[in-house]
Amino acid sequence: MDHRAKREAEQINRTGHEVLDYVGGKISPEMQAPKLLWLKQHMPGTWGKARKFFDLADFLVYRSTGMDVRSVCTTTCKWTYMAHEKSEAEGSIGQWDDSFFKTIGLEDIPDNNYQKIGRSIRPVGESVGSGLTDEAARQLGLAPGTAVGVGIIDAHAGGLGLLGMSLEENEDIKLENNIALIGGTSSCHMAVSDDPIFVDGVWGPYYSAMIPGMWLTEGGQSATGALIDHIIFSSDQSEKLRDKAQEKGASVYELLNQRLYKLAKRRNLQDVSMLTNRLHLLPYFHGNRSPRANPSLRGGISGLTLSDTLDGLALQYLAGIQGVAYGTRHIIETMNQSGYSITNIVATGGGTKNDLFLKEHADICGCPITLPEEPEAVLLGSAVLGAVAAGTYPSVLEAMQQMNSVGRVITPNGSKVKAYHDAKYKVFHKMYEDQLSYAEIMNKAKEQVMTSQERN
Repeated sequence: MDHRAKREAEQINRTGHEVLDYVGGKISPEMQAPKLLWLKQHMPGTWGKARKFFDLADFLVYRSTGMDVRSVCTTTCKWTYMAHEKSEAEGSIGQWDDSFFKTIGLEDIPDNNYQKIGRSIRPVGESVGSGLTDEAARQLGLAPGTAVGVGIIDAHAGGLGLLGMSLEENEDIKLENNIALIGGTSSCHMAVSDDPIFVDGVWGPYYSAMIPGMWLTEGGQSATGALIDHIIFSSDQSEKLRDKAQEKGASVYELLNQRLYKLAKRRNLQDVSMLTNRLHLLPYFHGNRSPRANPSLRGGISGLTLSDTLDGLALQYLAGIQGVAYGTRHIIETMNQSGYSITNIVATGGGTKNDLFLKEHADICGCPITLPEEPEAVLLGSAVLGAVAAGTYPSVLEAMQQMNSVGRVITPNGSKVKAYHDAKYKVFHKMYEDQLSYAEIMNKAKEQVMTSQERN
């Protein structure tokens, strides 16, 4: 969620370098090249002293084994490594693009064969060196020499803990028909394909970045859980809500859900979602990661009243959940228009503990949502890599198939609420278009004022 490097990302995108084709056409300030450029420009002293720059997953492997072995996942998804290119370096797959770093102002990064960001790039799950060092084993309470697999980004580990579970459980649902939704403060939406699929505004395609030998396409939303919490806890009613939750031994989300269902029953509504008929929320409070790929966008709420009650808060909370779900629908539709055939969502993360969140996503996206038997799918995905590194399974895909299993399935209501959500989805897009028109009006006004000042 760190967007400090927005200007640096814009600077990089203006180059139009071909590397950008593999990040959805535009690099995000959430990726490492803009962050490195920000650090070089704003903290030159630190930049000059730094010996290595790590992604967290790679740093943990480095600390665990003493070996600087980078992951094809981290480097391809966040550092612009071209994993699909033929490698010219011994012990690696793929290669860096020297011209990219020189073009964007990071000409010192390629020095000494990319010593600072990764000389040795290896596939996820491959065993690293001799395993845990004595010191790391002591700190972790494990045996020296325990196998350590090449690491992976946390959300991508969730993909490994999700995407294998439907392969044997339902033969009609193929791996390519699934999208993995890994939710937290922000969310990732990940799908894989045998061949590269280029989707404007959606990160990737990344070769072997999650499942070796397959191409990964990665959508996402910059604020999801963080957005819902912002709506709740910035309200004057939040303290009262917390007190009630503590008194009843429930979460604030459970209390809000209960309140919404009571409201819907009192108003004789066919479905709880219809409570927001006149209340709409555009979820871009922290910009849009995909598919609009614009970190400068802003959120909006239409239909506010002077209400300052728990019921009013509950309605805004519902509109927030729906706004996030319309964002997921937009990502899936964009990917399907570009060549995917996604029909099923597999999900993990905090939002999956909220039944209303799941219901609205299933209804709005028109897709069943399959939850894993093991709810901590990110940890399960990490275990998949550990099992491969230890030699328990010969490949990541086989480990996924053996270790993943279906928990429960949330099916959409179908025609019951489809027309309603189709209408609100139109409002979702119209609110974005309106925001652009407002920006155009104000930009013209700003130019006129500046021109007038220059003349004076």
